[in-house]
Amino acid sequence: MKIKEIPISFYYSEKLKRLPIEKLAEASGNEIPVVVSLTTIPSRLSKVHITIRSILKQSPKPKKILLWINESHQHLIPQSLKKLESKLFEIHLTHLHCSHKKLIHSIKLFPNDTIVTSDDDCLYREGWLKSLYQTHTKNPKKIIAHRIRCIKKDQDGNYLPYKKWVCSGNENPKALMAIGAEGVLYPPKIFDETVFNEKLFLQLAPKADDLWFKAMALKQGVLYMKANNSPKDSIPLMGTQKISLKKENIDQDKNRSQWQALENHFNLQID
Repeated sequence: MKIKEIPISFYYSEKLKRLPIEKLAEASGNEIPVVVSLTTIPSRLSKVHITIRSILKQSPKPKKILLWINESHQHLIPQSLKKLESKLFEIHLTHLHCSHKKLIHSIKLFPNDTIVTSDDDCLYREGWLKSLYQTHTKNPKKIIAHRIRCIKKDQDGNYLPYKKWVCSGNENPKALMAIGAEGVLYPPKIFDETVFNEKLFLQLAPKADDLWFKAMALKQGVLYMKANNSPKDSIPLMGTQKISLKKENIDQDKNRSQWQALENHFNLQID
């Protein structure tokens, strides 16, 4: 977390914590027909209620918010999180530890619904959910994200480091993929049963759920696109940045090796 982000994170966190639970949990009457799904880890359990509050504060609200927590961490769930439980927000347990659980369980639970995944270390701004859904209504068969990267190769056909997967605007649509942190909208029934293959995703992309879902989408011919009218980037949540997949996947460039494994296994083509 950058030093300049601390004041705004503190301000928004305190503002969200002061909002009455009753007001956050009540239906707005014009909910967006999507399910927001996320997961968390033990080091963030004391803070994730603030992220949930930022999602509950969206206008319009989603029809449901699901938080997936590993079953071994059930005893660590704080009251600050339990107090938010309602018809709108539910806590669910899973045997999985990996980040893939933020989507695959919700697809099974709500197979006919649009699912929006989010991260647990961000405070989402007003309009975050609305802009995803509005773009979806005009592009119902595509995966919509606020942040997009482009899978890139060098002149010899080797994948460039993940840090260089930056979009310029002229890329092959097949090469586009989502960055999960800012939120990703998945239409219903776009994946086949392979998406649930735990043995396979833990073997090929154990630390990269975004890449696993990109591979599953590419296999089915489903494309990604950037949301229209995205709000400013989400605000990092203080006290949640010490443990992050980013440090391993990006700083150690493990995203590139995991994508290569997925491409080899499924014979994926983006050229």
